[in-house]
Amino acid sequence: MITQIKEILNLQIKFPKRDIDGVILLDKPLGLSSNHAMQKVKHLFQAKKAGHTGSLDPLATGLLPICLGEATKFASFLLDADKTYKATVKLGIKTTTADAEGDVVSLKPVNISQPSLTEVLQRFEGEIEQTPPIYSALKVDGKPLYSYARLGKCVQIQSRKVNIHQIRLEQFEADEFVMTVTCSKGTYIRSLAEDIGEVLGCGAHLSGLRRISSGDFHLANAIALDSLTKMNITERDQLLLPIDVKIQHIRPLNLTETQTLMMMHGQAISLESKFNTNEIIRLYDNVGVFVGLGQMNSEGKLNPKRLLRQKV
Repeated sequence: MITQIKEILNLQIKFPKRDIDGVILLDKPLGLSSNHAMQKVKHLFQAKKAGHTGSLDPLATGLLPICLGEATKFASFLLDADKTYKATVKLGIKTTTADAEGDVVSLKPVNISQPSLTEVLQRFEGEIEQTPPIYSALKVDGKPLYSYARLGKCVQIQSRKVNIHQIRLEQFEADEFVMTVTCSKGTYIRSLAEDIGEVLGCGAHLSGLRRISSGDFHLANAIALDSLTKMNITERDQLLLPIDVKIQHIRPLNLTETQTLMMMHGQAISLESKFNTNEIIRLYDNVGVFVGLGQMNSEGKLNPKRLLRQKV
């Protein structure tokens, strides 16, 4: 035991935590939760702080943007972004979790044609009402739904509106199909697969899921965890995207040195530029370094909204 403690202390001395900021695009592997994958990335970068931008179930793979350091302050912009998934759906089998991890609750014969499947998929495009699955991390009265499910407790789950921008049928063979879904935040593809099965009359569950985009980020630019593990720290750092990469859709403004100092001290500044009331603005200092976000008030002044920590 003493030897193990010494080894841990030596590792902490050898690899101290770093103040490192940026975004890494990870291709999350099968079998890991989003949090577990994020913790592994945090360790590999020796980062003091990290956070992910939208959970993927352990059975799901694909794009998981991970924010390090000060980039975590802007993670919400990716949490709110539209996502695109490639989903494999098994027909004729309904499960307790709406995916392949659950116990089978019903088996029905499948006699579906491709035209009828395409027609049903089209019904789910647009704004729809969706009920989240009972086995999910969504909280009710401060507890995740899965905690109620594991105890066998009934809980009322409120349906909510989500937007399915597009569903495209990629493959169809007898009792299984693959679809590409582009949707708004908060959409559960497991629930979508189960609901499609209900309309088809045979039941269904999600047997595979891969996220291929989140906002403007794409899986093609992501790196596998195994590849990241094999790199040295310098090579990993070179993969980091800048903090402001996920807020490029926000209008920018370059501040003077005096204006930057005022903002950093929590003071509002007057602007001659024409920005809208309540508009959020992406801010840079007098040498072009990103400093955070401001927001216009009704008096034509720019208030600090979310600023980077000043490093000394």
